Amino acid sequence: MTDAPAQFPAPLSASEPAPPAPAPPVGSGTGSGVEAGDAEAARAALGRLRTEVGKVVIGQDAVLTSLVIALLCQGHVLLEGVPGTAKTLLIRTLAAALSLNSKRVQFTPDLMPGDVTGSLIYDARTAEFEFREGPVFTNLLLADEINRTPPKTQASLLESMEERQVTVEGIPRRLPDPFVVAATQNPLEFEGTYPLPEAQLDRFLLKVDVPLPSREAELRVLAAHHHGFDPRDLSRVQPVATAADLAAARRAARTVQVADPVMAYVVDVCRATRSSPSLAAGASPRGSTALLATAKAWAWLSGRDYVTPDDVKALARPTLRHRVVLRPEAELDGATPDGILDSVLATVPTPR
Repeated sequence: MTDAPAQFPAPLSASEPAPPAPAPPVGSGTGSGVEAGDAEAARAALGRLRTEVGKVVIGQDAVLTSLVIALLCQGHVLLEGVPGTAKTLLIRTLAAALSLNSKRVQFTPDLMPGDVTGSLIYDARTAEFEFREGPVFTNLLLADEINRTPPKTQASLLESMEERQVTVEGIPRRLPDPFVVAATQNPLEFEGTYPLPEAQLDRFLLKVDVPLPSREAELRVLAAHHHGFDPRDLSRVQPVATAADLAAARRAARTVQVADPVMAYVVDVCRATRSSPSLAAGASPRGSTALLATAKAWAWLSGRDYVTPDDVKALARPTLRHRVVLRPEAELDGATPDGILDSVLATVPTPR
């Protein structure tokens, strides 16, 4: 597997020992309600998961890590990248390796909300209406090119993403657990698209740029296809983790310690975005809670039971880049959300 891009630190491999843990920090951490053996078994299962998916999806380690973090935090991911970078293959492979269900919806201008959530169908045999589930009733939903469908259909996902249920004719219906939406959009084509409103962007835990693979990774992709690899046939993918492993990992990640200075650092970073002269809107309190959650998940994946300021810095860009709004004059000057966030991280004092 190639090294992860700068969006995330390089993940620990299964054979790489975790760094020694110092004394737990004094502060706002919660007490552990998870046995150490269960936590280690869950971490090992997710390590096997990343290895198994990496056999099929080459050169997208950071994107895979973002999806694992989203699963740990019960959040959703917005993937932005050009076509042909294995986004669909990644979702299908991840679901297969986790023994979860996955579905894909191609968002188009004529897609209706009921095509996503489901609708009532009249059954002539019973003379009654019955609810027919839509593709949202799954564990991993790939919302492909979500910005190509009108806002009415985009909004049909809002309740599903936030409340994890679908309400039809006043009756709420729970979605499966886990439930994660991985939505994609093309950063190059804007004709005939409907940009996601800030309210819906804020529902995504992470926004991840899906890069083109490196030359070495692309050579490996070609070699795999040359030797008969079929991306439509995932029978070679072995289920190496289960929903139970994922649930244990979630419980363990929630017990990660956060010292008061580190928690204050999260707040200061988000507050600094609100006062940036280049931004019309900064990260909301939902952004700060998301940054705390993703930093805890990454710390746990890295083999630690405490969060460091480096964890916060590593997750700041993917967690906050879609929660800030550039001023028009800053955009004309070539400013980008990532550039502004880098400036914020450089100016906010880092706790020692």
